Amino acid sequence: MSSDYKKNSLTLFDAIAMGTGVMIGAGILALTGQIAELAGPLFPIVFISGAVVTAFSAYTYIKMSNAYPSAGGIGMILQKAYGPTAITAGAALLMALSMVINESLVARTFASYLLRGLDLPPSGWLLPAISVGVILFAFLINVSGNRSIGLFSTIMAALKVGGIALFGFAALWAGGFSFEATGEGTDLGGLSGFIASTALAILAFKGFTTITNSGAEITDPHHNVGRAIVAAISICILVYLLVAFAVGSSLPLEKIIEAKDYALAEAAKPTLGSVGFYLTVALALVATSSGLIASMFAVSRMLAMLTEMKLIPHSHFGMPGVIRDHTLVYTVFVAALLAVFFDLSQIASLGAFFYLVMDIIIHWGVFRHLRSDVAARGWILLIAIGLDAVVLAAFAMLKLQHDPAIVAYAVAGIIVVFLFVKAFLHFNPPGAEEEHSH
Repeated sequence: MSSDYKKNSLTLFDAIAMGTGVMIGAGILALTGQIAELAGPLFPIVFISGAVVTAFSAYTYIKMSNAYPSAGGIGMILQKAYGPTAITAGAALLMALSMVINESLVARTFASYLLRGLDLPPSGWLLPAISVGVILFAFLINVSGNRSIGLFSTIMAALKVGGIALFGFAALWAGGFSFEATGEGTDLGGLSGFIASTALAILAFKGFTTITNSGAEITDPHHNVGRAIVAAISICILVYLLVAFAVGSSLPLEKIIEAKDYALAEAAKPTLGSVGFYLTVALALVATSSGLIASMFAVSRMLAMLTEMKLIPHSHFGMPGVIRDHTLVYTVFVAALLAVFFDLSQIASLGAFFYLVMDIIIHWGVFRHLRSDVAARGWILLIAIGLDAVVLAAFAMLKLQHDPAIVAYAVAGIIVVFLFVKAFLHFNPPGAEEEHSH
């Protein structure tokens, strides 16, 4: 495996493909049913609210990445805003964990669609076993180097965006452009359910940070990082809306919720028949596997940068290679554990909590310390913070009512992360080795 960062190894199209690869893999396939469960009949509109929140959020990342393109992306932004502190290390680790959580989410989605395609129930020991298997497959692709990842991501992104969009058009056409997902499928719904479900929709777009984390390896990064982020988000909102309305035209709300882990495949049956069903399963397998590969590529580089910045501990555990090789292995290990022990709903909830907390920290840091340096408008940064806070509060309140354990896991996880890095930096202050050598 090549362990050096390679400037200009990812083109603008590669970057867009990586971003859409992560977003579409997790978004429309893994989250449509869960969003419908929370939001009720208005679930397609939730993707618009998620896109609005993401647009304000992306502004910060674009401004920072255009000014300081980096292979560590999120870590770089936090370092610039807060310096080598526990806030930087803790927030960056939350982002890394949310990305690893996304990998386990996508892996379990892959397994659910595969088992459904084989006419087997998406449960039992096969579900985590297949999830771990596709994570290992993504690892093998990643060790082949940047060029292979870029080419693979571009091909897969073209296939799945085109294929899933075709599914949406076909399902809408066959369904007569009607909308069947009406009525109350759960005791949730309403305004609070709509706002809370926006937290999950944000997860469907957060793959744009994959582009940020690969900034130094993208050609002409001062311009192309921002272009890639805008293009990827724009492509995804069109695909999400098309498919969400297609699912709603094919299935009543209660059926969407019942099949929430494989909603697209189930929606293909009534309108497109068995051929459409199996083609949709195949598309889902392509989308999830390529999304997993792109996410793994980015998070391993982010962890490597944090290690090189001496903000988190590192041990090679006897493995050959350099830091980036090792962080890829750590990523695979943690993602596999999550895929084995948590279900899709719990995984998505953990990811939403970690990501939104990290996002607020980033916006606040840029607002307080960097907005003049990168020519960012303060009011946009404050709106981004406010939107994140409202969505996070609504999501937490809803989960406290229906799944308080996952809120406890999230809060405990956030506290442990910050205590861990605080202790590490106390005993290993950044710069200590350099000062000692002088």
